[in-house]
Amino acid sequence: MKIYLDGEYVDESEARISVFDHGLLYGDGVFEGIRLYGGCVFRLEEHLERLEYSAKAILLELPLSRKELSDIVCETCRRNGLTDGYIRLIVTRGKGNLGLSPAGCDHPTVIVIADTIALYPAEYYEKGLDIVTVPTRRINPAALNPAVKSLNYLNNVLARIEASQHGAPEAIMLNDQGFVAECTGDNIFMLSKGRLYTPDPSCGALKGITRDAVFDIARDLDVPLVEGNLTRYDFWTAEECFLTGTAAEVVPVVRIDGRAVGDGRPGALTQRFIDDFRDRVRREGTRL
Repeated sequence: MKIYLDGEYVDESEARISVFDHGLLYGDGVFEGIRLYGGCVFRLEEHLERLEYSAKAILLELPLSRKELSDIVCETCRRNGLTDGYIRLIVTRGKGNLGLSPAGCDHPTVIVIADTIALYPAEYYEKGLDIVTVPTRRINPAALNPAVKSLNYLNNVLARIEASQHGAPEAIMLNDQGFVAECTGDNIFMLSKGRLYTPDPSCGALKGITRDAVFDIARDLDVPLVEGNLTRYDFWTAEECFLTGTAAEVVPVVRIDGRAVGDGRPGALTQRFIDDFRDRVRREGTRL
């Protein structure tokens, strides 16, 4: 596997960063997870824009232009012979010292990894997920805005561990007010009485790229969509539910906290979103 690392395409065994890199020491950096479908990088421009916004929010100056990053992403896929896969674009603050201050970090580290991925088995898309709500809460937006896709994912990791302890592949995370924020790696939607609902970003939800695609699909299908404060009760009593994410795509949920969603099977509208999304990913994006 070839990995882009600070101007070079190196073998995986040679892809090394300093132990003094602030991305390693403090989670000081930003990243994007991007998908490649049939030789088309899905919504690459949107991902790069979000990376720029995340970097600006943490006062991290990107060392490369959007065009340069786009070219690097595509070239990394080509060098690995990929037409379908997952891309991780990472920018850290770079090498500094053991102090918390980033003042000594003179050169940001840029890494691009492109590989295959299968987050969930195919049966989950056919039969749906059984998920749970976990104790670990989403970080308050006043402490760290969820719009910043930073390298510090510890609370999400802890929540995923708690989900695994309950035998669930994914978990709902609440915010400190008790409203649903998102899942550990995915946004969450639910259908009730002809309307599609999802947590507002102010609740602690990331403005996901796949989430945005679902907004577009809802508009095309003429399904009213509402962002707001949602409780566990709202999801327990929903008619349909699904998750969205770059790696997860659109995946149905059929049980939440031991309660069946609807009739306990993926809903008809959810299937329409899955089908429409799978069609879009091969025609929306940047060709290699």
